[in-house]
Amino acid sequence: MFMNKEEILDTLARAVVEMNEETVEQMALLALQSGIGAEEAIEKGLSRGMEQVGKLYDANQYFIPEVVVCADTMYKGLEILRPATTKLQNSKGRIVIGVVEGDTHDIGKNIVVMMLESAGFEVYDLGRNVPPADFIKRVREVDADIVAMSSLMTTTMKGMKTVIEELYYHYQDHKPLVMVGGAPVSKPFAIQIGADGYASNAPGAVRIAQQLMQQRRKDGCD
Repeated sequence: MFMNKEEILDTLARAVVEMNEETVEQMALLALQSGIGAEEAIEKGLSRGMEQVGKLYDANQYFIPEVVVCADTMYKGLEILRPATTKLQNSKGRIVIGVVEGDTHDIGKNIVVMMLESAGFEVYDLGRNVPPADFIKRVREVDADIVAMSSLMTTTMKGMKTVIEELYYHYQDHKPLVMVGGAPVSKPFAIQIGADGYASNAPGAVRIAQQLMQQRRKDGCD
């Protein structure tokens, strides 16, 4: 059956929402065979699907298990489309992300990573229990635009402030922007430690990252 460009992209997005891996793979291949650019298929197909997943999550219609499966489904399409992309030229921004030192809870962080990548960000995942020095080292290596940190323990939250202080020490006013999140973290706490953004969930993290990149470009730091 012949499908036009709009139908392919719509079906690709819907398959992500419906957690249909087989259809995602078929539509990703069909997109390339039909001459649709990989970047467009990712942005208007896979990413659009994950945006809808985020809305369903915000509306309490989808929960963490559904978000994880949708993200896994989206990755099936990315595996097909990524080799045909020019990643660095089309990156929405470079993000270094990790769970702060002393904390080994990374399920939420992993979901954030998947959603940021689906939104077009270039993500460098440091994993969990990450010392401040490792954040700084990776920021230097990749020239990061944003540092994202999470903590699920009140006893390790102070590690976020330590990383921010280190960033100020090394970069002064030209440091990467910082976003934080995690169950015990709040917006007042984020403001208190000098973070530039706070998100309470993975879809929110994508929105904050997009806002921070707009701010960074406006400030002439791109």
